[in-house]
Amino acid sequence: MTSRTALVFGGSRGIGAAIVEALAADGYDVAFTYTSAAPAALPGAGSGRKITAHRADIRSPDEVAAVFEAVKAEHAGPLACVVANAGINVLPGPVGQFPDERFRELVEVNIVGAFNVLRAAAQNVSDGGTIIGLTTSMVRVAIPGVGPYTASKAAVESLLRSMSKELAGRGVRVNGVAPGPVDTDLFRAGKDEAAIARAAGLSPFGRVGEPAEVAAVVAFLASDKASWVHGQIVQPNGGMV
Repeated sequence: MTSRTALVFGGSRGIGAAIVEALAADGYDVAFTYTSAAPAALPGAGSGRKITAHRADIRSPDEVAAVFEAVKAEHAGPLACVVANAGINVLPGPVGQFPDERFRELVEVNIVGAFNVLRAAAQNVSDGGTIIGLTTSMVRVAIPGVGPYTASKAAVESLLRSMSKELAGRGVRVNGVAPGPVDTDLFRAGKDEAAIARAAGLSPFGRVGEPAEVAAVVAFLASDKASWVHGQIVQPNGGMV
């Protein structure tokens, strides 16, 4: 049987690394991108699948296109799955006082960058494949200070919904995964224990999620078990919303 390849944009740490591991465990050969330095230990390296790492700044359409070309050259199987996980968050703040440069960062990475990845995914994913974009459950929860960030992720959801109609004729399934707070280094950065406790309190279970719990949802959507799931935003958030 010909192996299948998955490409994860933003797969070097946190949720992205967990996604790489979950897809590899499900039998995918996996390529992933990073922005600065490749991790010393590649996620999924112990799976027996082929794992490759590629540097890319998703703000550059040329760099995004180059990753797709490199993956097609290095991996024999069809590009059956593309995951758009790369993104950033910035210091929160009220819309009325939000700095121009901080908002532009969000737009350039989370909207322009996601657009670059999703456009190239539509052009390169194999017929019958799947495209999955990571957003956030906070799009549907009004939390002071995070409006600019959630707005950038709401834009991604709009792109995914349109693509689900545009690519259906090729049998390509397009879905979004919108986690609640997840325990990663990025989540903990700049937070004291009180802030972490407030995030945990958003779920009736009284905790934040784990990267593997989100990755399991992505792996499900990438599998044949999700053959009738299309154009959806799935929310692994512990009942936050």
